Amino acid sequence: MAWTWRFEKTDGSETAPAVQPEEFTTQGDAESWIGEEWKALLEGGVDQVRLFEDGTEIYAGPMSLHADAEA
Repeated sequence: MAWTWRFEKTDGSETAPAVQPEEFTTQGDAESWIGEEWKALLEGGVDQVRLFEDGTEIYAGPMSLHADAEA
């Protein structure tokens, strides 16, 4: 299994991340990485992310990187 992140602008368009991710072998590794890198990603122009497992989206909708976003 491969866990990957998709990086997006607020409108849902894909954007290149400022910090290059890897392909993760577990969901926990992928979530730990985003927890460590979200500020650098946000500063680099990423507004939201989506997590995929082998091409299948894990969460229902994107996860905002903005601290003031509604949960």
